[in-house]
Amino acid sequence: MGIQQFRLPDVGEGLVEAEIVSWKVKVGDTVKLNDTIVEIETAKSLVELPVPYAGVVTELLVPEGETVDVGTPIISVQTADATPGDLAPAPTGTGAEDMVPSIPDGDEIEAGKIGGAAPGGRTAVLVGYGPKTTEAKRRPRKGGAPTSPDAAAPSSHAAVSAVAPQASPAGAAPGSASPSAGAAAPSAGVAPASPSPSVAEGNRGSVHVLAKPPVRKLAKDLGIDLGAVTATGRGGVITRADVENHTAAAQADVVPAAAPVVSAQGDTRIPIKGVQKVMAQAMVSSAFTAPHVTEWITVDVSATMELVDRLKQDKAFRDLRVSPLLILAKAVTLAARRTPIINAAWDEAAQEIVLKGSVNLGIAAATPRGLIVPNIKGAESLTLPELCAALNNLVAVAREGKTQPADQAGGSFTITNVGVFGVDAGTPIINPGEAAILAFGAVRKQPWVVNDEIVPRWITTLALSFDHRLIDGEKGSTFLADVAGILEDPARALMF
Repeated sequence: MGIQQFRLPDVGEGLVEAEIVSWKVKVGDTVKLNDTIVEIETAKSLVELPVPYAGVVTELLVPEGETVDVGTPIISVQTADATPGDLAPAPTGTGAEDMVPSIPDGDEIEAGKIGGAAPGGRTAVLVGYGPKTTEAKRRPRKGGAPTSPDAAAPSSHAAVSAVAPQASPAGAAPGSASPSAGAAAPSAGVAPASPSPSVAEGNRGSVHVLAKPPVRKLAKDLGIDLGAVTATGRGGVITRADVENHTAAAQADVVPAAAPVVSAQGDTRIPIKGVQKVMAQAMVSSAFTAPHVTEWITVDVSATMELVDRLKQDKAFRDLRVSPLLILAKAVTLAARRTPIINAAWDEAAQEIVLKGSVNLGIAAATPRGLIVPNIKGAESLTLPELCAALNNLVAVAREGKTQPADQAGGSFTITNVGVFGVDAGTPIINPGEAAILAFGAVRKQPWVVNDEIVPRWITTLALSFDHRLIDGEKGSTFLADVAGILEDPARALMF
């Protein structure tokens, strides 16, 4: 008998931390291999984690509501086959290969389960999802303590005991893959860096700089010597905020002096994390990177409303919820055929425009966790009933908070339906990695001129924001006019 500790696995998508939302087991419970033990919330989705061991739960190492880094032990399980070294510190780094637990020989793992094969030949680290892109195979059980003297322990001058990680504050850089500004204390993910020349000369190597790998990468990208950065993290760890403050100070040639926001009586402070944190970073990055242009068009959609009523009675749409959004989604995929630049992206690094091979249609969805944008893969190839079913499923899963990271990745064009809130129009911000976004306003009965007579008609407003680096006014206007034309007269869809 022995104790196995299950560490928070790498859930992919560039995410390096997660919040423990709810435990599905308690101390004393007996668990089987791949039983669901905990629900975690990443910056993109809620995910249920399976246990990679069979045995009895001896300890829940992280309380609900706490955010921890990948690689942090979260639960202890007493098993019959634990071996010495199972509780050894996690290897330095946050690669997925370090987070995949060993599976006892002879056990057959179901495809998609942890340790088993995942789509595309990957090895699953979560149920049905995993970042590995190699052939699924068993890994030999790790041995005991590392044999390398350097790996066995930190320098005698800089030995620091491990302290529980802390939740990240909101000061992460826009678009960063690892928003871990609130430093965790030295742990498996924090490795000593080489000191700056000045430090090395003054201390002969006795002082080591502590920083996590993502922070090191940020410093390297910015050309910052970590030895010159003042550490504010617990245990002397350099945080992302420290690097950013150092950069800002260097640019302004002054010591950074951030003015804190003082709480008054009755104020409530809400930590910025999860979906809201990622959304804020993405919107700032997009707004100050892509030159936005927004155009509006007001449309008589009476014919579309009549079509929606007819489709509701059609047996092909039995058990499906049909709405004007369905017709708009179809119109977008059709109009993109004539103006393919709408379904494209700007690659700054390569200095290329990437025309997407399919329309991965994103639908902005308001959820209890914040705004997310899951997308329908290959929407242009779906029939109208198939597209309707995909929309229904997308909305249902989003409302339950179960949208997976893979469903939010790879979008190429987004629709934001502000009309459901009674809003007529807006100037939406383009989703990063895309070239345009379409806001769909409220559909209302309004007076409209038809054949020189004022009659009540169903009217809506469309607002298209597009990246002017790759979409000029003519292309954006053509696309918007085509979408509006289909909504005004759905029979025009036959022309595309």
